[in-house]
Amino acid sequence: MDHYVELRLLPDPEFKTTVLMSALFAKLHRALFDGNSTRIGISFPGVRADPEHPGLGDRLRLHGTAADLRALMARNWLTGMTDHTEIHGPAPVPATVSYCVVRRVQAKSSPERLRRRLARRKGISAAEASRAIPEDKAERLDLPYVTVKSRSTGQNFRLFVEHRPPGSEVVDGPFSYYGLSPASTVPWF
Repeated sequence: MDHYVELRLLPDPEFKTTVLMSALFAKLHRALFDGNSTRIGISFPGVRADPEHPGLGDRLRLHGTAADLRALMARNWLTGMTDHTEIHGPAPVPATVSYCVVRRVQAKSSPERLRRRLARRKGISAAEASRAIPEDKAERLDLPYVTVKSRSTGQNFRLFVEHRPPGSEVVDGPFSYYGLSPASTVPWF
């Protein structure tokens, strides 16, 4: 991961930044999925971790090799977003950077879904599952998110994104079709 491309959303009077970021992210997801690409990671340099007002900001940074990033950017995946974005790169990563894991966090937010899963896994009745998982078991995340439609399941959902604290350790590995990883790091600057 020696290069990056930065996509900055331009202000738009008709659309909120969160809506534009979700649209940009959805296009990136489609491009990574359709290209079977697991070598490009992402980060959101403008992320706000404030639990009261979490947000991903107006910048999406793609991380990878120069060749992988050029190949991605050569595809027409930004169609419809070019009027809303400013693109910089591919450019070399600065010499002095930290590294961080940018990962997806899934909330256990639907007690009903958890009950169905428990009933299936354990072979118990719906009533037993309801007693085991009460309504107040829903988990609420105070993380920023994008709204995206999964290419594999077709479902719309909130994809919560967490930037782990930066450090000096580089961890190489694959990324999901969302550009996220539970363990692989991306340069943070």
